[in-house]
Amino acid sequence: MIETRFFTFSPVQENTYVLYNEQNKAIIIDPGCYFTAEQETLKKFIEDTQLEPVRLLNTHCHLDHVFGNRWVSETWNLELYLHAGEEQMLKLAPLSGEKWGLPFRNYSGPLHFLEEGDTIRLGNDALKVILAPGHSPASICFYCEEQGFLVGGDVLFRESIGRTDLPGGDHETLLRNIREKLFVLPDEVVVYPGHGPSTTIGYEKTHNPFF
Repeated sequence: MIETRFFTFSPVQENTYVLYNEQNKAIIIDPGCYFTAEQETLKKFIEDTQLEPVRLLNTHCHLDHVFGNRWVSETWNLELYLHAGEEQMLKLAPLSGEKWGLPFRNYSGPLHFLEEGDTIRLGNDALKVILAPGHSPASICFYCEEQGFLVGGDVLFRESIGRTDLPGGDHETLLRNIREKLFVLPDEVVVYPGHGPSTTIGYEKTHNPFF
């Protein structure tokens, strides 16, 4: 069974997720730790919980979701998994950082590409990859069907959606993917977003003003 813990990091207030199981194996998703103190917070939790990080994932590669990629990679000897359509966004992230006044050292190790329908294993548990672009060129979500939760990046928020005015964004594409890929999931599925509080599919179908 997967346990989920999140941390809100950086001036952009991004949610970094740690998913872990009873064997103390862990997946780190979208490490947004920008400051040294934030890195230490994440490291302390992992050490105190006696976790062994085994996978580093990005839902997408806007700067606030990749600040900590390099540090996580170097700390736990992990390589990065993402969708191939986000590779260019990853390369451009440091330039965005400079423009936002948030310079950082980018991940430069090997890349492993995920496709829609791929399964990521954590012991006996599974996360299914759902491709849902629109906020970014190739945003992906990680869906645990057995436990009814979705780590959704910046696709869907509580009563909102990801912004679409950044490079690679498209408003209609995002709305279509939410309707066709996410709103077909059971209403009780919990959505863990890249910013802000969690929500459920059913709540958003009823209360999200974009729909």
